[in-house]
Parts: sequence; C-alpha cells; structure tokens
Amino acid sequence: MEERFMKVALKQAEIAFSKGDVPVGAIIVKDNKIIAKAYNKKENTNNVTDHAEIIAIKKACKRLNDWRLNECVMYVTLEPCSMCMGAIQQSRIVKVIYGAKNTNEIDCQKPTIYGEVLENECAEMLRDFFQSKRKS
Repeated sequence: MEERFMKVALKQAEIAFSKGDVPVGAIIVKDNKIIAKAYNKKENTNNVTDHAEIIAIKKACKRLNDWRLNECVMYVTLEPCSMCMGAIQQSRIVKVIYGAKNTNEIDCQKPTIYGEVLENECAEMLRDFFQSKRKS
C-alpha cells in the first residue's frame, strides 16, 4: 500500500520537475483514499510557502471542510522541511511517510526575535477569544 501511494506522490514530483520546480510531490490519504495531491510550485510562483506539503494540506482542508486532518496520512517524496513539519503538526496529520531523506535543508539566516511587546494586551485578547468560544 505504501509503495502504491508513494508512486502517486512521485507522479506529482514529475509534474514539478517538468515545470522547472524542485521535484517534490505530496499526497494526503484518509481511509485509504487520496483526498489531496500537490507538487512544489515555489520557483514558479515566487512564493516561499508553495511547498508540495503546504499545498496538499490546503487542498485536504478544503475537501474535508476542516483544518483538522485527523486520521490522515501524508506521503511525500522528500522528508519535510521544518516549515512543512510545523504545518503537518498543526493540521494533526497522524503519519508522514517520505521517500528521500532531506540532506540539504538550507541553513537560512535566522531572524532576530524580540518578544513580549504589549504582552498583556495580546494575551488578554487571546484569552477573551478562547473564553468566548468555550461559552458557545
């Protein structure tokens, strides 16, 4: 089963390759059915977030009409980068099966991070929001 789904992800990677983008393909499966397919578009769209995994997550969320991808499995031809892993975790995908190991994740310049500006105001707004959700 895993090889069958990975072959579909590879077909997506071939599309990216043919369009001059990094050949990475991803699919999302739920209940042994493919609910989303995607390939890298970052080079063609000049959008740093257009990785196959992110695009597949967006499509799966739209298809299920939910941001929670519980019980879903992602097949991707390259081990996900840290950005994609964050999105995978946030979407609650339960398993990731990848093809090639990512040995080239770029050491990007890390931005300076400065926090806690208007911390109380920001925290209060978040608290109010979640309290209002719990009351409904």
